[in-house]
Amino acid sequence: MANLVFLYIYQDRWKDAEELQMQVLEARKRVLGEEHPDTLTSTSNLASTYGYQGRWRDAEELQMQVLEARKRVLEEEHPDTLTSTSNLASTYGYQGRWKDAEELQVQILEARKRMLGEEHPYTLLSMANLA
Repeated sequence: MANLVFLYIYQDRWKDAEELQMQVLEARKRVLGEEHPDTLTSTSNLASTYGYQGRWRDAEELQMQVLEARKRVLEEEHPDTLTSTSNLASTYGYQGRWKDAEELQVQILEARKRMLGEEHPYTLLSMANLA
C-alpha cells in the first residue's frame, strides 16, 4: 500500500493518498498499538502528506505526537527520534518559525556529533540543515 500512496502523491492525488494513509494508520493502531514503530512511521507519513499540501498545522500536530512517542519508546537520541525532531524542525521552518527550527536543528546536530562523529553523513546533513 505504501507504493500506492507514493504513486498518489507523485500524481498530486492528495485526497486519495491521505485516505489510504489513514486506513493504514488505523489498521496499524488497531493491530500493533499506538506506539509501535510501524504505527509511528505511518503517522509520520501522514504528517508528510499534510506538509506536501501546505497543511503545516496538521503536519505539526502529528509530528509532535510521533516525536513524543519516540522519545518515550526509543529515547531522545535514537536515530528515529532525531529524524522525527528534524521533520518537526522543517515544518517550523516552512511556517517561518525560524528560531524554533534552529533550536531543534542545533539539538539534532549536537546529538549526532556525539553519537555518530563529526564526519558521518547524518551529522553533515544536520550541518547543512543549519546553514
